[in-house]
Amino acid sequence: MDEKKELPTRKPTRLKSFDYSSNGVYFITICTQNRKNILSTITDVGEGSPLPRLSHYGKIVDKWIQELPNQYPEISVDRYVIMPNHIHLLLCIAKDSGRGDPSPTVDAAMGWLKYQATKEINKLRTTTGERVFQRSFYDHIVRNYDDYCEISKYIHENPMKWYDKHLNT
Repeated sequence: MDEKKELPTRKPTRLKSFDYSSNGVYFITICTQNRKNILSTITDVGEGSPLPRLSHYGKIVDKWIQELPNQYPEISVDRYVIMPNHIHLLLCIAKDSGRGDPSPTVDAAMGWLKYQATKEINKLRTTTGERVFQRSFYDHIVRNYDDYCEISKYIHENPMKWYDKHLNT
């Protein structure tokens, strides 16, 4: 019997009818393909505050995160951390650049970041077309100041939580 196997349907990752180019702050998480630990290692620097030590690939990602505001003047990155297999960012869009151009969307900015980093990483590892990141990304629209503070704290403490979790396994 030849039955067609149904593939799982991807859940939409974006909030319907929300303008992702509107002024606001967005919490973004980007994961590496197959959650491979290729971007950094978390090391204890001896002061009770484990920090990411970036790999060559992580340094490339860091460079392109810092280039985002040059590519998109309406965008700033308030806080970010490059973990072994994912990245957290607090991304701000402010439409008052005065350029008259349409503001970039979160999708466009994250697509650009992932494309630039992937292109350079694949050149370094002499491959073409190999995925570095998962297809999409997680986003959360920051609702208010308390939400912002909680997420900022989460990003700051993420290396410590990673270190503690992996130290005890």
